[in-house]
Amino acid sequence: MSAALTDLATLGLAALSLAIWAYLWFFRGDFWRCRERLDGSAPEPERWPAVTAIIPARNEAAVIAAALTSILEQDYPGDLSVVLVDDHSEDGTVEAARQAAADSSRPERFNLVRAAALPEGWTGKLWALDQGLRQSDPDSRYLWFSDADIAQPPQALRRLVAKAVSEGRDLVSLMVALRCEGLWERLLIPPFIYFFQKLYPFAWVNDPKKATAAAAGGCILLRRATLAEVGGLAVLRGALIDDCSLAAKVKQVRGSGSRGLWLGLAETARSIRPYAGLGAIWDMVARSAYTQLRHNPLILLGTLVGMFATYLAPPLLVLGLPWHGQIPAALIAALAWLAMTLTVLPVLRLYRQGLWLAPLLPLAALLYSVMTFDSALRHWRGHGGTWKGRVQAGQRGLE
Repeated sequence: MSAALTDLATLGLAALSLAIWAYLWFFRGDFWRCRERLDGSAPEPERWPAVTAIIPARNEAAVIAAALTSILEQDYPGDLSVVLVDDHSEDGTVEAARQAAADSSRPERFNLVRAAALPEGWTGKLWALDQGLRQSDPDSRYLWFSDADIAQPPQALRRLVAKAVSEGRDLVSLMVALRCEGLWERLLIPPFIYFFQKLYPFAWVNDPKKATAAAAGGCILLRRATLAEVGGLAVLRGALIDDCSLAAKVKQVRGSGSRGLWLGLAETARSIRPYAGLGAIWDMVARSAYTQLRHNPLILLGTLVGMFATYLAPPLLVLGLPWHGQIPAALIAALAWLAMTLTVLPVLRLYRQGLWLAPLLPLAALLYSVMTFDSALRHWRGHGGTWKGRVQAGQRGLE
């Protein structure tokens, strides 16, 4: 390729990157601003509806006491029952849960259910939730799905219900704050939240007129009647990304008087599961990334090319170009890198991280791209969706 064509291709790549960032900045639902918060401003109902909280747990002995206690001791004026579903744990989860319930101020709320054997075609978490649903109080108007590694603040349920009732929402969900302490967590966790918001702009999710649907499985409040309308959890039984699949079903059946979904960012509801090094975060992403791409190699290829053009090309062009010969391309790439850096600042502030991490978003994007490719490799090798010793339903790939 001649020098002139090389210069033209370089300039075109820089311009493409800047155009992508202009679109993301102005036309992607302001995803990067992190505006959607559950701040307690919703008016409280005159009569608080009954709620059943369901917590699926498999080998969660290290975290279940704190998570369960936070649910049992909710400052909720209405009736609340808590169903812990033991999904064949082998590490003392049940004993830790029973002790935590006995030591709590509201032990009468606690119910323990042992899940039956996992049937063919079900993912483990959805089967556990379904088992808890079968044992839940049929008079409870709302169901609260909370993961076994989430510590909820005392006012969490009160605010969730107030939001759902006052705004006529069928499903209210929070992306809980993930732990962000070690080096790899600081580098990768805020971008994880950032990428999720980019994929599912919260403003679009919360708009009944838009088709975008998403939820965060760690904290979901759902109208029981709406779950029945979508056909129950059985219609999702093989879904690995169960939270977003559930949200899509809910938005599809939304009635004329409902505003459907609301998804926001939590500050005080937090995950207490540590991600010990890069490997733990890698496994979390690789478990389901290829499922998000519908196991389609062409979509995978397009995603990787898009990640390169969006996140990797700007710094590579800025740092690798001979500036004396290609100043226009270098300046355009620098503008794209600047735009990228500015958009990640709000999520870094949310997680109280140093702003010096912002220019490192391309490095995080590179790692997530490799994780995504590894997710495809795991699927092709028959190990996709492995979680706590199980290869989940529909994830066996090419064996």
